[in-house]
Amino acid sequence: MKKVIVAFALTLSSVFSFGQTKSDTKPTVQLVRNATLVIDYAGKKILVDPMLSPKGAIDSWAGIQKNPTVELTMPVEEIVKNIDLVIVTHTHEDHFDKPASSTLNKSVELIMQPADKEFFKKEGFINATVVEGQKVWNGITINRVEGKHGSGKVLEMMGKTSGFVLQAKNQPTVYIVGDTIWNEDIKKDIEKFKPDYIIVNSGGALMKDFSDTPIIMNEVQTMALIAASGKAKVIAVHMDALDHCFTTRAILKKKASELKIGQDKLIIPEDGEKLILSL
Repeated sequence: MKKVIVAFALTLSSVFSFGQTKSDTKPTVQLVRNATLVIDYAGKKILVDPMLSPKGAIDSWAGIQKNPTVELTMPVEEIVKNIDLVIVTHTHEDHFDKPASSTLNKSVELIMQPADKEFFKKEGFINATVVEGQKVWNGITINRVEGKHGSGKVLEMMGKTSGFVLQAKNQPTVYIVGDTIWNEDIKKDIEKFKPDYIIVNSGGALMKDFSDTPIIMNEVQTMALIAASGKAKVIAVHMDALDHCFTTRAILKKKASELKIGQDKLIIPEDGEKLILSL
C-alpha cells in the first residue's frame, strides 16, 4: 500500500511539474525563413505567414531568379507540428503558398484579415476567422492593424495587408507589422499598444517596373521605425530569401552601425534562429 501511495504521489508531482513547465516557459519567436515565424506565446504555438515552398519553386518577381532563393533550414513537418493557431497577414505567395495550404490541417484555427475571407473559404479551411479589430483567443488578445503595401499606383496593385499585435497576461506585447512601408499609422499603433517587441519586414522589396517605390520597409524606413519604437526591441525579418528584396541583412546591419544602433535595440535573426522574448 505504501508503494502505491508513493507511486501516486510521484505521478501527481510529474503532472504538476509538466503543467508548471508549460505555463512558465518563456515566449519565443523563431524565424523560419522570410516572414514565416513560429511564435510560442502564452503556452500556444502560433505559425505566422507560412511560405513552405522549396527553393526555386515559385516564379521570379524581379527577373533575377526563382523564389524562394534559399531552402528551409528545418523540415516542413517540424514547422507545422502541434500548431495551435495560424495567423496570415495577407495571402501573397511569399506569405501563404500552395504547400502551406496543402500541408496544414484544414481544421486548424486560422486568423486572417477581412480581405482574405473568400480565399480561405475556397482553400477549405473550416476554422478560419476574420478579425476586424480585435479578438480574444485562449487568453491572447489579437489586435489587427492596417498596413500600406506600397504607395500610389503600386499600393492599388498590391491590395490589402494587415499587421497583428499580440497581448496576454505576463507576456510581452508583440507587434507583427506585416508587409507595409513606414507611415504615420504605424507610429500611432506603436504609441497605442506600446509593444515590447516589433517584428518588421525589412527586405526593401520592389515590384518589377516600379524600382523607385518600395512595397515593404527598406533599411532607411526601418531606421525611421526604430526612431519611433519607444521601449520596443525591433526584430527585422523578410530578408535574403526573395529575388525582389534588395535590403539584405548585411545592408541593414551596416545602416544600423552607421547610426550607432546596437544589437540591444535591433535584432536581425538568421533563418531557423529562435529568440527568447522577455518583459
